[in-house]
Amino acid sequence: MPTDHIATDGVVPTLDELIGLRRAVLGRRPPRRGRYGLSGPAPSPMRGRGMEYAESREYAIGDDARHIDWRLTARTGRPHTKLFQAERERLTLIAVDTAAAMYFGTRVRFKSVQAARAGAIAVWAAVRDGDRIAALRGSAREAPIVPASGTRGALRVLDALTRWYAARPEEDAGLGVALEHADRLLRPGSRLVILAEPASILALPESRWPTLAQHRELIVLLLSDPLEREPPHALLPFVTTAATAAAGATQRIELDLATDAQRQRWRSAFDGPGAQAWTILQRNAVRTRVLSSEAASDAWLDLMLATRT
Repeated sequence: MPTDHIATDGVVPTLDELIGLRRAVLGRRPPRRGRYGLSGPAPSPMRGRGMEYAESREYAIGDDARHIDWRLTARTGRPHTKLFQAERERLTLIAVDTAAAMYFGTRVRFKSVQAARAGAIAVWAAVRDGDRIAALRGSAREAPIVPASGTRGALRVLDALTRWYAARPEEDAGLGVALEHADRLLRPGSRLVILAEPASILALPESRWPTLAQHRELIVLLLSDPLEREPPHALLPFVTTAATAAAGATQRIELDLATDAQRQRWRSAFDGPGAQAWTILQRNAVRTRVLSSEAASDAWLDLMLATRT
């Protein structure tokens, strides 16, 4: 179902707009569940993806020696093994980039608005899947949105996306800080969706990606704008505030993009980072999609429906 039927100005996301995107997820087939859903798993000595510690019991022949509870064994003098059970609710965490370059757009909507809308798609897909939902940005002062399930969890995250992308937050510590927080919050089996400007991805060490992806479902959406990828063959006028002029003084600059040399420099500055970020993420087997500001906001949803191999 198209997601662009809701009329907005494309500059500032609205809560009603993000709530309305729930319809884009309805009708998509959710992951198959057992007859009894996720409730009531029996403790098991086996540990796998999405498992958490339940209790310990005395060791029995056939138990995996890798799961011996050494502390309890030492305390009691008898060997004990740890039991694990499946987590009842997976966590879907949305990490957003609030770099200045996100608050820009030339077709349909700003990249920031597209990021908010893509985040809303992830939220409603998480609700459909029965996940708890949380969100965070790069901030040393603002705490992450507390994980919660159902409509309550969805509305908390949608409200945060609306606030964060209505205007750039005054305090922005960068995407790296957001992902450090994310790494501490996520357990094995969790899902992490990152909404980011390509340059913010390039600012991170490549070694970050294998760690984030280990035992987790990781999706990265690279936000872009058509003007960044393909500049027009024309003179583009820009009005800027002169750094050395009196307060409020402006300066008009014209950039001639009709020449091949200027267009090549433009692509190197704006389109180049996107290609580099894509290469890095693909090299680390991260599910990635470039999401243009003019594209349908659910154009990437198949990444959440795909089965990781």
